[in-house]
Amino acid sequence: MSKEEQLLAKLRNPALKDSAFNELLDTYQERLYWHIRKIVITHENADDVLQNTFIRVYKSIQNFEGKSSLHTWMFRIAYNESLRFLEKNNKKGYEILDDFSPKSTSSVAEDAFFHPDEIQQKLHQIIDGFTEKQKRVFQMKYFDDLSFKEISEIINVSESTLKSAYYTAVKVIEEKIFL
Repeated sequence: MSKEEQLLAKLRNPALKDSAFNELLDTYQERLYWHIRKIVITHENADDVLQNTFIRVYKSIQNFEGKSSLHTWMFRIAYNESLRFLEKNNKKGYEILDDFSPKSTSSVAEDAFFHPDEIQQKLHQIIDGFTEKQKRVFQMKYFDDLSFKEISEIINVSESTLKSAYYTAVKVIEEKIFL
């Protein structure tokens, strides 16, 4: 039995669920935080979305069917919670950073939790100019180190479409990074 299967068995056992959930938090909290942070931009928003993600995971773990890995399932929940957050805030009149916005790059650069060097800052400026799909795919592949199969399961897009979006983004970065 793999470590993930052991953890899942403990999560489904009412007597062990709370301690297993703490183990789950220790294992996945940081990776999910950064996955969410790239979508919602600010630390405060990422913390809120992360908390909602783990609440949903805790409440839904009994319904996990195992069609994907636990890791991929949680990333899908985090991704969907991030999109819900953006949609909810858009309805409230807040700006969503879908299109290129120097404001989004500067908010990341000025954030107390992020200290980019010049190349990193340029990379983030280039990424801000991508379409939403390219941005999400590139971030999940490059920063989160997810496979195209995992990304496909998270955002429900074919692997070939993801590969095309990713390699187009890489080509744009290679052309613009040292300009």
